[in-house]
Amino acid sequence: MQHVKIPQDRIGVLIGEGGETLREIESRAEVRLDVDSENGSVEVEKTGDPVRGLKGPEIVRAIGRGFPPEEALTLLDDDMMMFDLIDIDAAARNKNDLERQKGRLIGENGRTRELMEELTGASVVIYGTTMGIIGIPQQVDVVRSAAEMILDGAPHGSVYSFLERKRNEMKHQGMEFHQFPG
Repeated sequence: MQHVKIPQDRIGVLIGEGGETLREIESRAEVRLDVDSENGSVEVEKTGDPVRGLKGPEIVRAIGRGFPPEEALTLLDDDMMMFDLIDIDAAARNKNDLERQKGRLIGENGRTRELMEELTGASVVIYGTTMGIIGIPQQVDVVRSAAEMILDGAPHGSVYSFLERKRNEMKHQGMEFHQFPG
């Protein structure tokens, strides 16, 4: 059994209308979820296939960090799919810098975040003080590197060039892009 803590404003998303999302996660990940809506604590207990069950806490974490349930559930689509989290707050000097860094990662009208998704095939969400990434390891690594470049102050143009280069490398290696529900 694992415990996952999620923000209170994400509990409703995890449970879904009439408990629909919760039941779908339990059924597809072969886990039982016990949600404490008072403190945001979620107990995840494996009920079936242990490998699928391992993805249960990751799905709950991903929803807790801002992913829509249908994108979090893509973690079950392929054994290679993974969820990663970047702590933006750790790269910020203060509250104003945190907002500036988030703004740089999101980009004007969301363009930087969108390009990270388009050029890697990963799904990217910025929520609170974190940036979440869902994809196969190569996609997640490229997005993480691009985000770290931005957090280190690299100009957006050079980050976009890096993303284009990495996309071409992935295509050259014959990697399939996972398409997320848009």
